[in-house]
Amino acid sequence: MASLSIRQVRKVYPNGAEVLKGIDIDIADGEFLILVGGSGCGKSTLLNMIAGLEPVSQGEIRIGERVVNDMPPKDRDIAMVFQSYALYPTMTVRENIAFGLGIRKVPKAEQDAIVARVAETLQIDHLLERKPAMLSGGQRQRVAMGRAIARNPALFLFDEPLSNLDTKLRVEMRAEIKLLHQRLKSTIVYVTHDQIEAMTLGDKIAVMKDGVVQQFGTPQQIYDEPDNLFVAGFIGSPSMNFLRGTLRADGFVLDHAGIQTLLPLAHCPSSHVGREVILGLRPEHITDTISAHSGTEVDCLIEMTEPTGPDTLAFTQCNGSRLTCRTHPRAGAAPGQTLRLCFDAAKAVLFDPATEQRLR
Repeated sequence: MASLSIRQVRKVYPNGAEVLKGIDIDIADGEFLILVGGSGCGKSTLLNMIAGLEPVSQGEIRIGERVVNDMPPKDRDIAMVFQSYALYPTMTVRENIAFGLGIRKVPKAEQDAIVARVAETLQIDHLLERKPAMLSGGQRQRVAMGRAIARNPALFLFDEPLSNLDTKLRVEMRAEIKLLHQRLKSTIVYVTHDQIEAMTLGDKIAVMKDGVVQQFGTPQQIYDEPDNLFVAGFIGSPSMNFLRGTLRADGFVLDHAGIQTLLPLAHCPSSHVGREVILGLRPEHITDTISAHSGTEVDCLIEMTEPTGPDTLAFTQCNGSRLTCRTHPRAGAAPGQTLRLCFDAAKAVLFDPATEQRLR
C-alpha cells in the first residue's frame, strides 16, 4: 500500500475552463479518502488524474515516494472500480478476476490461489463459474472489486461504484466495502455524490465545490465544525438548519410567532455582536423535551411531520426559516399542534452572511 499526496493540482482545458483550482490533499498509507460533492465539482476529474487518465495541468501527484504526473496508468500500481462494473461478458467470474493477473504473466497456480482467496473474502466463491449476465448488480460489483483486489495495488480508486444499485443493496455494499478496507488495510480514494456514503465510509473527507476543496478532515470534524455554509448544508441528512438574526453579547434571539426567546451561546464573537449572523443547528439538536438532555425550551407550532420509524422529523418556523427537528415518535408531534421543543444552542455554529464562513 502507499500514501497519497496531492499538491497544488490544477486542471485547465484547452478552451480555458479551469476545473480544478489548486487541490491540496494528503492521506497516509491505509487511509480511506472520500471525494464528495455535487455534479461538476471536479471530484471525478481529480480521480482520473490520480489514475493517469487525465493529464495534470499544474501541481504534483505523489503515490508513495513516486511523483506520477507523467507516469502511464499501468505503471502507477493502482486498481480502479467503476460505476459500470466494466466486466467482460464472455468471461466467467473466475476469468474476470484473473484477467489482470494473466496480463502480468502471473503463474497459473498462483492465479488460482489468488482468485480463490479473493472470492472467499468477497463471498463469491460459489459464483466463480458463472458469467456476468447471470449475476445480480451487487454480485457484479463484488466481481469488479475482486478483480481490483487480485492485483494487490498500492492504491484503490473507486468511481461512484454504488450509484447503479437500489437503496437496500447500496447499504449492504457500503458495509462490504468498509469491512473489506478493515481486512485489507488498503489505501482507498472513493468518489461519491452521496454524503451518507462519505460519512459512513471515510477516514478523511474532502468536500468539493467548483473545483475547490471546501473542507478536508475527519467525518466528525466536518459534521461538527463545518468551515462554511456550503459544507454545513451539504453534509448531514437532514441538513443543518440555518437561522438569520442579530447576535447579542449574551446569545442569539429566536423569534417564533412574534415571541422572542434568547438562546445562550457558548461563544459570541465580539466582532459580530450587534450584527446579523446565521446560526446553524442540526435537527437532532432541536428536539422534544422527552429526548432532550439540555437546552432552551420553546413552544412551536408544528407544520408537518415525517415519521421515519426510530424518530419523527417535525417541521416548524422560526426567524422566517423552516426548521427540521428530530423528535421521539411518542413525543406527540402533530401538524397544527403546538409542541414544546428544546434548542441545544451549545451545539450551534455561527456563520458570516457575507462571506458564508464559520465564525470562530
